[in-house]
Amino acid sequence: MNPKPDLQARPSREEAEEAVRTLLRWVGEDPGREGLRETPARVAKAYLEWCGGYGEDPAQHLERSFGEVEDYGEIVLLRDIRFESLCEHHLAPIVGRAHVAYLPSGGRVVGISKLARVVEAFSKRLQVQEKLTAQIADCLEEVLKPRGVAVAVEAEHHCMTTRGVRKHGVGMITTQLRGDFRADAALRAEFMGFVNGPRNRL
Repeated sequence: MNPKPDLQARPSREEAEEAVRTLLRWVGEDPGREGLRETPARVAKAYLEWCGGYGEDPAQHLERSFGEVEDYGEIVLLRDIRFESLCEHHLAPIVGRAHVAYLPSGGRVVGISKLARVVEAFSKRLQVQEKLTAQIADCLEEVLKPRGVAVAVEAEHHCMTTRGVRKHGVGMITTQLRGDFRADAALRAEFMGFVNGPRNRL
């Protein structure tokens, strides 16, 4: 997992807002006009939310587990975890879904919301999809020590759809398979079957 940045070295809120004013002037705008006067403050506040994952340790979400599950050892899968992130190359949105599965070891399982929180913590950072996928898998593997971990992420990258090549409707899929999911073809197929299966609403 990537170390946290040195928060003491961060610029002040005022410096961040001045950077936004500089960018507005650079694109040809007047930061002083009525519609843009509050924009630097709004942008600074938004980035604190969009990049809020730097302020938390995703592993902490997995520290509390439940042991009274009758030694359950089959696939635990949370699919369609929606996330929004920012591409570290252009600061453009990455919007997608993550599917996270693990094979408990010794019946040790975590609350399902914790899997979503891990995805959220890593996605609220500047990201590359391949790295995001690996970070989620690393975290589950290191903390839960399961027999296997499988992560699939599918997302649309606005740095490709709204600029550059401008190809709309293109989705990127990345996977990480660890332990039994990597060694056992039947388990891999079962995981992908769940991920790609119909979404029946309960």
